Amino acid sequence: MNKVILGNTGLEVTELCFGALPIGPAQGNKPVDESARVMALALKSGITFFDTAQMYRTYEPIAMAMRETGIRPVISTKSTAATYEDMDKAVNEALEKLGVNYIDMFFLHAARVGPDVFEQRAGAIQCLLDHKKKGTIGFTGISAHAVDVVEQAACHKDLDVVFAIINMNGMGILRGNLEGMERAIERCFENGKGVMLMKVLAGGNILKDYVKAMEYAKNISKGRAAIALGMVAENEVTSNVDYFNGKDISEYLSTVAGNTKHMLVFAAICKSCRKCAEACHSDAIDFESGPAVINASKCLKCGYCVTACPEFAMRFV
Repeated sequence: MNKVILGNTGLEVTELCFGALPIGPAQGNKPVDESARVMALALKSGITFFDTAQMYRTYEPIAMAMRETGIRPVISTKSTAATYEDMDKAVNEALEKLGVNYIDMFFLHAARVGPDVFEQRAGAIQCLLDHKKKGTIGFTGISAHAVDVVEQAACHKDLDVVFAIINMNGMGILRGNLEGMERAIERCFENGKGVMLMKVLAGGNILKDYVKAMEYAKNISKGRAAIALGMVAENEVTSNVDYFNGKDISEYLSTVAGNTKHMLVFAAICKSCRKCAEACHSDAIDFESGPAVINASKCLKCGYCVTACPEFAMRFV
């Protein structure tokens, strides 16, 4: 499998990164032991890079997979913490639950934030820098869906890695368009930032165009970025690894082309509290006549709304 160097970090990782969001409670909600088996297969298949987050609640299966295989991948994680104290708790939680003494990359989890994120989260950034000095994290970064935030991150002296949304349809990009995000990502490359690409399949919305979507992402990368793909089952791991190893996966794709997941709102228990809309980074939830309504043309199927809903009125089906 091709390896890439993440900018000036010097970290060498597989071009394919295991994205842990879909297997966790927000989406697939797989049992921990089942998740660990899928992750162990990914490690044994040669994937050397895992991405997770505090809110994904997938630290435990990653730790189990590492214990089972004896393989320690490069790990990136993230937190929405804004203050020094909260970010310190987030870093220590990751260290403890993953069972490691350092995290390779720790990001500001900033999907929907505005360009003032670096001022709003100055305390969190300082905390990450202090942990970097202590050696408990290797590099700092930010994950973002907005063009203006990626543009600023490209020039931010305290950030080593930028995790940006990009897909050939431009789904999920905030405060800008596809061309603007392409330029912002290229600027990250030019400035020596490590680059990771997310949502290249638009949360599964363009799975039927898998090869075309991956070719687009690879053209953006040109061998410089890691591409994070969410995986929840062993056949997904195998097919993605095969594709990144240059093998034909058309037979697998023919079996999943018609399979799509969607969000279902249980109107009878939705209290219109709007917490789901606050968590949605794609502006895909409306409240025109009471209960939440999902705009399928905008929904990236990330599941953030599922975890935000206090009534469990939103489910993946």
